[in-house]
Amino acid sequence: MVIEWNCRFGDPETQAVVARMEDDLLPWLAGVAAGVLPAGTPRWRSGAAVCVVLAAAGYPAKPRLGDAIDLHQLPTGEGGPVAFHAGTRRDGEGRLVTAGGRVLGITARGADLAAARAAAYGAIEKVRFEGMHFRRDIGMRGMR
Repeated sequence: MVIEWNCRFGDPETQAVVARMEDDLLPWLAGVAAGVLPAGTPRWRSGAAVCVVLAAAGYPAKPRLGDAIDLHQLPTGEGGPVAFHAGTRRDGEGRLVTAGGRVLGITARGADLAAARAAAYGAIEKVRFEGMHFRRDIGMRGMR
């Protein structure tokens, strides 16, 4: 008996998958929508990727909104960590602030799961917002 069949891009799972994709995702999505996929198969980077969700104070019951988010220390550039925005917005002063429970998905790649996990949690140390919390066990099951 099938209880549930998910055929959507769920986060944070998709964020880790997309980080490993070497090809541009857009032609594949457009191809699915048009019913004509690009020739060949998507190419994938070797290694692993880990995504850790940073949640707002009060999440999941009643997330606090409007806390300023500081990403200035987060490294940027090809191959570095990626901050996938979920519950963020710009306030009236142009500051990036929390706007939902699941605020950011910090995603990093590495040669293996341990390296990707270390890179993701290392990147999290560079992100700041009041009340930020996150799970500290992401990727552990795969390393056992």
